[in-house]
Amino acid sequence: MGASPSVSSPAPYALPYVGLVALAVAIFLSVTLEMLPLGLLPQMSAELGVSESLIGISVTVYALTVVLSTAVLTAITRRIARHTLVVAVLAVFAVSAFLSAAAPSYELLIASRVLGGLAHGLFWSIVGAYAAYLVPREHVGRAVSITLGGTSLALVMGVPLATALGTALGWRLSFAVLAALTLAGVVVVLVFLPTVGRADTAPGSAPTLGSSAEPPVIGVIVLCVVTALIMVGQYSFYTYFAPFYTREVGVPGSQISGALFVYGAVGAVSLVIVALWLGRRPRASLYAVLSLLLVAIVLLASLPGLLPVAVVATVLWALSIGAVQPLLQTRMLHSTSERTRDTASAFFTTAFNIGIGGGALVGAVALDELGIGSLAWIYAAILAAGIVLVIGSDIVVGRVSEARRPRRP
Repeated sequence: MGASPSVSSPAPYALPYVGLVALAVAIFLSVTLEMLPLGLLPQMSAELGVSESLIGISVTVYALTVVLSTAVLTAITRRIARHTLVVAVLAVFAVSAFLSAAAPSYELLIASRVLGGLAHGLFWSIVGAYAAYLVPREHVGRAVSITLGGTSLALVMGVPLATALGTALGWRLSFAVLAALTLAGVVVVLVFLPTVGRADTAPGSAPTLGSSAEPPVIGVIVLCVVTALIMVGQYSFYTYFAPFYTREVGVPGSQISGALFVYGAVGAVSLVIVALWLGRRPRASLYAVLSLLLVAIVLLASLPGLLPVAVVATVLWALSIGAVQPLLQTRMLHSTSERTRDTASAFFTTAFNIGIGGGALVGAVALDELGIGSLAWIYAAILAAGIVLVIGSDIVVGRVSEARRPRRP
């Protein structure tokens, strides 16, 4: 008998790593600029002559600008190629950082942050879906985890190094250096990020023949509400990371940059875990990491002065919250059709920044009225409500999807 012809298996799909890393670089710069004041609250407060809570509110103003402008700017720029928009918003980030470095007063610092917030909202409405247009649907989770590595790198290197630089040589120099790096990031995106066209002409912008019915919009709405709630809790606490760890945990001010580095490094590990394992089962994984997060925050709230417990709790906090964003974003992209990804990303960005701004504001009020020790307990309470809402929303969305499913004759 002759040998049977061999059947070659299809070659494994290769992710467009160069383009995804270019997106990660842009995200790194965006997140570092957004979060930079958090590690420099004492220095900025002293030089500008305002309270630490007011410096924290600059994060609220930044996020509020995102909330108010994202949907409008996304609609206005819909006919502009995404690649062009990414380059443009990075340039605006650089201008915002230069203006922050030169701001002679708190009011002008706020004005520079508003400019950055305008760019930030548009930026995230683009990059939230950009990775999904570069890969097939089944690889969206991996692609999102890679691009969001820029977020973790910002927490591992960007914010801690900028905090150390600001502590040693002044907070203005930190903003100036970040502005220069952002200009370099413009070059990286120009050279390495593939183009995907305009929001109305990109791959998948129209439904394909034979495609399945639109996912229920309630899934996106509820997911946005859940995202906003969880981020309110996160940023009511994380915005005041430096004062909490110096006053409650007992970390010297000179070591805050190191604490931020550890926090970010653990967050980077969580992204690898999502890319390799958790992203395959986003629903169960989200339940697990939110539960772990609640345990970590309760430990910090209960025993902040016991250093070994605080260290373990901080590692668990970073590990779990680092997985929350990619899991939420992956679920958002899976909850929409390709035709509606950009709109969904804009609303997801708005919800995320409602959480950031609202959290920073809640934290500022609690800091002034209840003291620094209240922040972790507030986070725990909000997080518990978020977990209940996540579980309830999955039940509701499941029933809506079942009701819309065609019945067999």
